Amino acid sequence: MALGLELNTDRFVNLLTKLIGETEHLQDNPPKFVPKEDRAIQHLLEVLRPYSTENGGPLTVEHVVYVKDRGNLIIGYTPPGATGTVTFLGSHLDCVPADPETWERYPFKLTIEDDKLYGRGTTDCLGHVALLTDMFIQLAERRPKLKKEVWAVFIAAEESTAIPDVGVDALLKHGKLDKFKNGPIYWVDSADSNPCIGTASAAMWTFRAEGRLFHSGLPHKGINSLELADEAVAYLQKKFYEDYSPHPKETEYKFATPSTMKPTQITCSEGSINQIPPWTEVKGDIRLTPFYDIHECLTKVKGYVDQINNDFSILPTRGPCSKYDITDETTGKSFRGKLTFKVEGEPFKGIACDITSEGYKHLHAATGDILGESKPYSICGSLPLVGDLQKAGFDIQVCGYGHSHVYHGDNEYCSISSMKNATKIFSRILDKFNQ
Repeated sequence: MALGLELNTDRFVNLLTKLIGETEHLQDNPPKFVPKEDRAIQHLLEVLRPYSTENGGPLTVEHVVYVKDRGNLIIGYTPPGATGTVTFLGSHLDCVPADPETWERYPFKLTIEDDKLYGRGTTDCLGHVALLTDMFIQLAERRPKLKKEVWAVFIAAEESTAIPDVGVDALLKHGKLDKFKNGPIYWVDSADSNPCIGTASAAMWTFRAEGRLFHSGLPHKGINSLELADEAVAYLQKKFYEDYSPHPKETEYKFATPSTMKPTQITCSEGSINQIPPWTEVKGDIRLTPFYDIHECLTKVKGYVDQINNDFSILPTRGPCSKYDITDETTGKSFRGKLTFKVEGEPFKGIACDITSEGYKHLHAATGDILGESKPYSICGSLPLVGDLQKAGFDIQVCGYGHSHVYHGDNEYCSISSMKNATKIFSRILDKFNQ
């Protein structure tokens, strides 16, 4: 018999109201914003407690904390005789910062307008937390006989990895995820209601060009770090796109874009307009489709930088006075530009989901059953640890039911109708594993 789970809209909205009311304290961008995910967990524990095993219910509820105030929550429905697991992981309790002055509605309070629920974290990712919590309460109320155990893991510290060993990385290290190798893991933190079958590796980089400060009226005596940085980054990009052209499997996986390397920020030494700047820093990212190795890529990029440092003549100059290697005609002293390239933190590893696995096939079919059509897609956004989990032997499938066009943006919202469909899709997945 089909489970037929449907979202309890009143319970979902009531819980989401409480969660969004905490988001001012869930913003994650250290050191300015360090979230306290336990503020969200307290509301989850309140609604789950009556259904927990310690109160005679069927739900295992475990609050796992590695850093004070920054917990994770593991929920399990384990009916007698069930073997194997179906796990919903990736829905996180932190959120990106929001500026109330740029929002049309106050971001730290749930605003309900017809089908839309506005507030920071509604799409990413507290809406998923609330709907999965409601689903587990329904399982506890009905106690269906299932062939698979059903688990959910709500994680801390997804939006920033600046503080390690808090969320899913710590759970993996301490063995808390090991039992979920016995079935698919649905990473519920994407958007647009269709299976996301691929994400990119991502590395954030800082590139520094050092020149020589001098009066701009005597440009031949200075080394213009701005010009050097601009030409050098262009060279790096040219070499990158030669080595990381579109991969044939990107079409199969429906990637929206190929691999990219691009600058996104630039700063230079502060001085007057009539001074040649002695240093310039450019920051940016590399987004690499999962068919290439991110660590090999970074080694190659550092090799490009070495090529330039060894021979500045490979870079164009700008006019007769633009040089990156000069000799002071008065003192005879030589000056040379210098380039450095470093990666900020550990890169995220991309994933190409196993589209032959039972986990994917059930997600794809259930999506088509409920929405009328399943439209798998891949993007060069990145998710923490999914590549590592896949490499460690987990079957990772990615889905989400918010809206990508408001991801991390002002006036973020989710739709009640999409969350209703999500519950139906999850219910249908459990049906397929129960056949």
